Amino acid sequence: MITHSFAGGVHAVDAEYVQPLFDAVHIVIEQGRAAIVDCGTAHSVPGILAALAELGVSTAAVDWLLLTHVHLDHAGGAGQLMQALPNARVAVHPRGAPHLIDPRKLIDASIAVYGRATYDTLYGDILPIDAARVEAATDGQVFSLVDRRFEVLHTPGHALHHQTYLDHGINAVFTGDTFGLAYEVFKIEGRAFVVPTTSPSQFDPQQLIESIRRILARKPAAAFLTHYSRITDLERVGADLKRMINSHVEVALAHADLPIDAARSAIRNGLKELFAQELQRFGVQPSDEMFERWLGGDIELNADGLLAWLARRKR
Repeated sequence: MITHSFAGGVHAVDAEYVQPLFDAVHIVIEQGRAAIVDCGTAHSVPGILAALAELGVSTAAVDWLLLTHVHLDHAGGAGQLMQALPNARVAVHPRGAPHLIDPRKLIDASIAVYGRATYDTLYGDILPIDAARVEAATDGQVFSLVDRRFEVLHTPGHALHHQTYLDHGINAVFTGDTFGLAYEVFKIEGRAFVVPTTSPSQFDPQQLIESIRRILARKPAAAFLTHYSRITDLERVGADLKRMINSHVEVALAHADLPIDAARSAIRNGLKELFAQELQRFGVQPSDEMFERWLGGDIELNADGLLAWLARRKR
């Protein structure tokens, strides 16, 4: 389902992951050719194909699947989608490329975390992609869609295998998770409420802050986030993100010496309090229902990522 269409031929498609308006796939059209940025899960693929048909773009006219990273809510459907796109190649960070070609480790790790039933419900079948169709992207590499240029910026911090795409055609960036999560439900007069994602297992605060600085240094007019779509006012958002990343670190360090279960509980409570303060700062009075529906899952993931970061610091 196409949820938003923007100037410059960019269209947001709801990936239908977890809940509506949470996970966006972006289709970029240039002179009848298309690139797709991130693709959601295997369950997202029928919606992407329907959106292409709605836009009048044949599957043969898709040149690129541009992945920001290989976390399954961004790339779990890549194998199935590539089977439907006969002429497309997929661009991905070099660290992520092996997992697209042989996803068995990714599958096993995800089942270990979620259990088989939840894994199947969330992600579906993850299929391998022919190595000849996978482009391991170097920092600064440029991919072309007709004469429109997408420059790769390696942006670790959320994950070591994360990259951002600078779309020179419209001076915008497709940032995956590096520029945080924007919740549509909390928008005020078009202003986005954005929080960082510190989910496991490779969160690194200094890397993430530096990646945000790198994006801002290119002075993009807008950012397209996977969670959820286009935001502007990037200097303000970037400053908020850097402040909140530091606040996440403070919460984690305050409980670093507790036993693991106690630390997890304390960090989750600290993050809930932090998110409530940030919502109030933004102009939203938070409720228990808001936390249960929109923020609870991300607080748990952020807490687990902080615990993983603490464990690495002790090695």
